[in-house]
Amino acid sequence: MALYSVRKARECWSFIRALHKGPAATPAPQVSEHTQLSWILTCMVRLPRLQHLHQWKAKAAKQKHGTVGLLTYPVLQAADILCYKSTHVPVGEDQVQHMELVQDLARSFNKKYGEFFPLPKSILTPMKKVKSLRDPSVKMSKSDPDKLATVGITDSPEEIVQKFRKAVTDFTSEVTYEPDSRAGVSNMVAIHAAVSGLSVEEVVRSSAGMDTARYKLLVADAVIEKFAPIRSEIEKLKMDKDHLKKVLLVGSAKAKELACPVFEEVKKLVGIL
Repeated sequence: MALYSVRKARECWSFIRALHKGPAATPAPQVSEHTQLSWILTCMVRLPRLQHLHQWKAKAAKQKHGTVGLLTYPVLQAADILCYKSTHVPVGEDQVQHMELVQDLARSFNKKYGEFFPLPKSILTPMKKVKSLRDPSVKMSKSDPDKLATVGITDSPEEIVQKFRKAVTDFTSEVTYEPDSRAGVSNMVAIHAAVSGLSVEEVVRSSAGMDTARYKLLVADAVIEKFAPIRSEIEKLKMDKDHLKKVLLVGSAKAKELACPVFEEVKKLVGIL
């Protein structure tokens, strides 16, 4: 399992490095302070609070018997954030509720042990949630069993075209943005706006007179164009495993350097010798 996790970490890191062109960021796959702080925070949250989270209820329903790891995962997320005294966190709309839990845990800790953790705020992009291509009433998810529902950055142009061609819209051919009544077409417009940098209004105006069948292919082309350089960089990075391993080790060391003094102070405050 540990080897699998490291392999997945390297794969994910190749994605991150392809997107991140600035100074090396700090992944933390081997920073024990995260799990240690998570245990302390778990002792400060009640069971009903975690069972109330939307993602727990949705995933537990699919799995029939949700695991304790799944239930407490949002607390580990909180530890990931608080271990660095983060003040702002970029998240999708589906993670806003988890960020509220982070804030609640920080407040509880501060109330009991004195002001220590900042209350981190969520940073949302204009497109807060990408919807499924097959069911626009739910978010796009990597774990969706319908492979046509989700577009991956590493998908080939042919796969992307196929997925958008099969995307659910409706029987009205006009391109409009009406999320409440035309969720499928509105999802296409939102994706188009996100990858093109245009506003929703600009996208709708530029698509006037185009039927939805043609429009879906236009959106597919825009996605392909946006992903092409990222996909190319990912493939290049995946070939250089030694470089990815080095980046992970350097990033982990830097993350530990930041997290360690914070957790040492936490231990003093809660009375752990």
